[in-house]
Amino acid sequence: MPRYAQLVMGPAGSGKSTYCSTMVQHCEALNRSVQVVNLDPAAEYFNYPVMADIRELIEVNDVMEDDSLRFGPNGGLVFCMEYFANNFDWLEESLGHVEDDYILFDCPGQIELYTHLPVMKQLVEQLQQWEFRVCGVFLVDSQFMVESFKFISGVLAALSAMISLEIPQINIMTKMDLLSKKAKKEIEKYLDPDMYPMIEDSTNILKSKMFKKLTTAICGLIDDYSMVRFLPYDRSDEESINIVLQHIDFTIQYGEDLEFKEPKDCEEVKSALVDEYFQDQVDE
Repeated sequence: MPRYAQLVMGPAGSGKSTYCSTMVQHCEALNRSVQVVNLDPAAEYFNYPVMADIRELIEVNDVMEDDSLRFGPNGGLVFCMEYFANNFDWLEESLGHVEDDYILFDCPGQIELYTHLPVMKQLVEQLQQWEFRVCGVFLVDSQFMVESFKFISGVLAALSAMISLEIPQINIMTKMDLLSKKAKKEIEKYLDPDMYPMIEDSTNILKSKMFKKLTTAICGLIDDYSMVRFLPYDRSDEESINIVLQHIDFTIQYGEDLEFKEPKDCEEVKSALVDEYFQDQVDE
């Protein structure tokens, strides 16, 4: 039987560990068994039980304290991940082999791991050899995505991971519960974006004609090929968590022998957010 994996990625501070924790709790309420593997050798704290922890293999602080290496934090993390890639047998032993495994891999946030370094691609290929169906879950902090030029940067980061890893990917805006009512209304247009209006928003800020042309070309490419859309993730809302889980399950065909359920469309999610916003206005 196939095994299932979510590769939880995103910039530092985007909420990867919090996502894993809330997803585990949500699945427990559904009587589903979900395990977590920590792949961040620089992690200091997470509030979920782990099936395996890369820090048992190698830790950033130990690398940084090695006088023969003399690495800083970023160089130390890259060294740790490359060491990990040369010791996948440790991961195989830690995972064991249980049919119908469903595992969340809490990954580091350094963007270079998903752009020009081969480590994460090697991990994906190894998991696939172990009969895992892998889905990338790329998180971005919604608090930094309410301006068009920041949104375009977030889209490019998500695209970089998608192109590098060559696996199905679900993009998620986290921390929706921390947005103000005004920001929740504003964020609606970024969930399933129309890039051409954003070109106008961004070019009004940019003074350089060269960068205006570059921004226009990037926005046009994203829009023409419908490359990116986002799902909102509110950790305090069980329905929001369930919608994200449904999309991921559908992507990796989890429970294909169970009753088929089409995931709720992003339009329904956006509509729910707008309804919530106007209801709050009425309550006030």
